[in-house]
Amino acid sequence: MIFSALLASTQSAPVLAAESGELVVYNAQHESLGREWIDAFTKATGIKVTMRQGSDMQFANQLVQEGEASPADIFLTENSPAMALVDQAGLFAPLDKATLEQVPAEFRPENGRWIGIAARSTVFAYDKTKLSEDQLPKSLLDLADPSWKGRWAASPSGADFQAIVSAFLELKGEAETARWLKAMKENATFYKGNSVAMKAVNAGEVQGAVIYHYYWFGDQAKTGENSRNVGLHYFRHGDPGAFVSLSGGGIIKSTQHMKEAQEFMKFITGKAGQDILKNGTSYEYAVGKDAASNDKLVPLKDLDAPKVEPSKLNSKKVTDLMTAAGLL
Repeated sequence: MIFSALLASTQSAPVLAAESGELVVYNAQHESLGREWIDAFTKATGIKVTMRQGSDMQFANQLVQEGEASPADIFLTENSPAMALVDQAGLFAPLDKATLEQVPAEFRPENGRWIGIAARSTVFAYDKTKLSEDQLPKSLLDLADPSWKGRWAASPSGADFQAIVSAFLELKGEAETARWLKAMKENATFYKGNSVAMKAVNAGEVQGAVIYHYYWFGDQAKTGENSRNVGLHYFRHGDPGAFVSLSGGGIIKSTQHMKEAQEFMKFITGKAGQDILKNGTSYEYAVGKDAASNDKLVPLKDLDAPKVEPSKLNSKKVTDLMTAAGLL
């Protein structure tokens, strides 16, 4: 149901061809980060890039629909299930070996047809005025307990939360995922967007919310008005709630600009591109080899995230399960 709606919305907009020699990037990452990468790449190489902005599954479905007629040369996402969908449709070209070698194996799929470009950690954002550390859930699974009814929140319609459920499904299997989602329907309050859920925690509407870490860090870097009462709890211990979601990038194999597209992917996964994550305002994790993230973040190595093969994250099964649970 959700896929067809997204396809309808994208088909209503005309697809314009870029000028000859320009790369077209379907960017589902945050617009500001996508623009920083593109501007730096063009400055370094002289290669012009047209950026089209959208969401993970919107563009993934659009690419599947367009097939070899797509004007896109490159696809960038916030979360990896959209990459897996496009990859399973056979639409990605293999990346150059030199590009793959810039990112550790745990931050890219085994098949080498796309690559991690950034990462974000799942966290439990909680109201520090109402919960002490010893009252926090030890596991994401604890939020299914009736004692948490009405006390926590999420944004189930977004790609961020659906990526977390995708990891849950891969780690715990379909039956346990279905049980957890059914309990979530009973226990959680739903908001549209992670930032809105965090604001609700800050305002005392709920005691906690499952979000990604960078919403808190981004707000703190501004005025902190939407996060002053909020603390971040990291589940760690390989828990599904410690899932680290990969933002992905891949080259559409029908591109007429393969050389330039390969250069772009090498650039954003290399030092210059990863330094934008370290020094910019996205507060997402750098994933390149020896790349440093913003020093305000908990180091990736300390998150004790579960090991999940990103190419196995199943967005279609997740939306089916979430729809069956009444969450979509």
